[in-house]
Amino acid sequence: MTHLWIGTYPSAGAGTPVGLGEGVWTVELDPATGELSEPRQVATSPSPSFVAAHPNGRVVYAVNEHTDGTVTAFDVTPDGLVERGVVPSGGDDPCHVVVDGRTLLVANYSSGTLAAIPLDEDGAFAGDATVFGHEGSGPNAERQEGPHAHFVALDPAGVHVLVVDLGTDEIRRYARTADGLRPDGIAATFAPGTGPRHLAFAADGRHAYVVGELDNSMHVLAWPAGTELQRVPVATDSLLAHVLLDGDRLLVGVRGGDVIARLSVGDDALLTPVADDDLPGSWPRHHEVVDGWTIVAEQIGGALTALGPDGSVASRLPLPAPACIVPIL
Repeated sequence: MTHLWIGTYPSAGAGTPVGLGEGVWTVELDPATGELSEPRQVATSPSPSFVAAHPNGRVVYAVNEHTDGTVTAFDVTPDGLVERGVVPSGGDDPCHVVVDGRTLLVANYSSGTLAAIPLDEDGAFAGDATVFGHEGSGPNAERQEGPHAHFVALDPAGVHVLVVDLGTDEIRRYARTADGLRPDGIAATFAPGTGPRHLAFAADGRHAYVVGELDNSMHVLAWPAGTELQRVPVATDSLLAHVLLDGDRLLVGVRGGDVIARLSVGDDALLTPVADDDLPGSWPRHHEVVDGWTIVAEQIGGALTALGPDGSVASRLPLPAPACIVPIL
């Protein structure tokens, strides 16, 4: 069996009062059949909407998505997760977290800030965060009134940390130096109102695939130039969510349309729509390919769904407001 960590929102959903019993869960996946089973809540934590595992497999981190956000570190034990420490996230509504060696990188959505939290060699918190702010806005007055850091990643060369900013239609760039991070300009700029949310890099490191949440499109960039090669509309009257590159196919969650959109990746790195795989539930916030199965967190549907390579439903497991899926190391 393959075990998964599942981050969740409060059962009433994102933006509702936190700390009402929600937390981190584990779930089992049968690699042979795609069957999901044995859900178990292993930690209680306020709105742990995204989780990340330390490479040593002994520590798990969860953002706590609320105003004056926090990040919680847990020790992994045979019985579940035991809280090790809680620190400020460096902003409001942290929504994404990545482990980068001795640093924990956190994207804070509402404040638009990036936080770099130092870690010791065992993965424990080891000091105060360095916080990087940003300025700017976009034409969507409701969603782009200011910067909104939604996703943080390392570039393929390992030279920069990148922040996908939905509010300013940019990918921000920070140089990795011996003394920490240093702001290093803008890696890519999108058409006003695109609302970039998440990205995935091609295996060759020469192309990036960026979700436009607000324009309902996928954007193919030449990398590291950051120039746009292709824009592919994926949905109408819906909101795109997470993107994942799995070999020669790109998988995009469509909230509202409640499908996983499949696109093929050509030898030239450009995209061709293939199919929209219907989900039995609603609001696919995050998905991960595990043992060949696409596991989807249906946030509003309140369940995890496993899809086969052809898009058929292999299994479905009720779970309150799932928001993130991470295989257990």
